[in-house]
Amino acid sequence: MELNPDLRDHTATLSPRVALKRPVLAARSYADRRRLFLISMALPGLAYVVAVGVWPLTKGIWFSLYDYNLLKPAQTHFVGLRNYADVLDDSVARQAFSNTVVFTVSAVAVELVLGFAIALALWRDDRFNRVCLALILIPVTITPLVVGLIFRALLMPDYGLVGYYLAESGFSGPHGLFAYGSSALATLIFVDIWEWTPLVALILLAGLKALPSDIIEAARADGATGVQRLRMVIIPLMAPTIVLAVMLRTIDAFRIFDSIFVTTGGGPGNATNSLMLHAVKQGLEFFNIGLASAIANVTLLCIAVMATAFVILFRQADRRAHGS
Repeated sequence: MELNPDLRDHTATLSPRVALKRPVLAARSYADRRRLFLISMALPGLAYVVAVGVWPLTKGIWFSLYDYNLLKPAQTHFVGLRNYADVLDDSVARQAFSNTVVFTVSAVAVELVLGFAIALALWRDDRFNRVCLALILIPVTITPLVVGLIFRALLMPDYGLVGYYLAESGFSGPHGLFAYGSSALATLIFVDIWEWTPLVALILLAGLKALPSDIIEAARADGATGVQRLRMVIIPLMAPTIVLAVMLRTIDAFRIFDSIFVTTGGGPGNATNSLMLHAVKQGLEFFNIGLASAIANVTLLCIAVMATAFVILFRQADRRAHGS
């Protein structure tokens, strides 16, 4: 059937406009659908962050501004920053902060040195080293709570497989290593080193395997010894990875709670008390939610400051390592 000449001319006139409009409409439709898809994919994650992170943090800040005790909820009233002032004036809180700093610095320093030594020993990619790496990662797979219970059982002076002989030899005293302030914190540091040194070694080993081999071979060809290559080539190139490992372990060690809770409970006295443990005691033993929230917020603030400092150090180390 042949179209009317007038209708055919009209159709020919409109067809270029239709041809131009269709891609635009299709592109807009695809962009809208893509944007809607991305939003729908991000909503569950955003809801999780709000429910698990933002909302509890907001409630914690709100509680810290009130004198709120679970035993006397009707007497709750606004006190402003008084809870934070009480934290600074509290000798127990100051000792908990000191214990936390000593624990974090000592544990992370030893873990870094031992982890780097293990990473260097496992640098060569062969079957023996792969088996050794799998075996030394076993402590990392155990939760800190269980690690604390294991070492508590091992170091018991009455029936512990290790603690009995330590007590008999006079090395630990008759009540075990956890019963004395001079040895309890050092023992907890040793437990943390045993558990988390393999993780530091794994991170540093990944950094070693990512190093450019041509630079190391050039240094060897120039006559540099192994110590010189380590000091002048490997460590400077490894600086970003080292900062990353120290940052992850420092943030995690600063909020230590599990192993202390099941081994010493913060004792003897307050010799092993930490900030997180002190906050839990204030909240769940004395039901002082306002003060407990203030202690937790102080801990979070310290972690945020450390994380910011480590990010700055990481960027500087990355620029130096890449010559920019």
